[in-house]
Amino acid sequence: MASSSAGIVTGLTMAALVTIGVLGHQASVGAPAGLGPTTRATTSPAPGAAKAPRDGRHPDALPTMSGTGERVVYSVDDDRVWLVGPGNEVRRTFEVTPSTVDPTPGAYTVTSRSKLVTGSDGIPVEHVVRFAGAQGVAIGFSAAVDGSTARPDPDRPTGGIRETRADGDAMWKFATIGRQVVVVP
Repeated sequence: MASSSAGIVTGLTMAALVTIGVLGHQASVGAPAGLGPTTRATTSPAPGAAKAPRDGRHPDALPTMSGTGERVVYSVDDDRVWLVGPGNEVRRTFEVTPSTVDPTPGAYTVTSRSKLVTGSDGIPVEHVVRFAGAQGVAIGFSAAVDGSTARPDPDRPTGGIRETRADGDAMWKFATIGRQVVVVP
């Protein structure tokens, strides 16, 4: 009986470990495609923290598992955006300055746009392309009218992912209402 009970306990322990591993993996890759956005958000790393491309890939390489079709891809770990056209062709890629609130990885769509407004950090911005919301702020891409891309105050929740003015213009032309935005780790 003792060896039979030990075998059952060992089997249950292994099953629990496998389940934890699977759930941990699912949490690390975000919501599966088709489930839509979630409302959870994470905080960006401390301003000035260097980020290196993951998995030894070239920093400009489109992340695998970023979907298909025409879309905007945003990597919160790499602080980089890809504008992807037909045939999975990268039309443009560029670095961005992250907001203090990151969107959760998943699939979103552009829900609103503004030509010229004041950002959640008080800075005048143009070419605002919004696609998510979390922690009471709208999350979207924008370019400061004065061309600055300074890191935001880490103690203030902001949703503006800042681009240069040239990159903001390209985003504005590409990311119209309804365009898919895929956020990857």
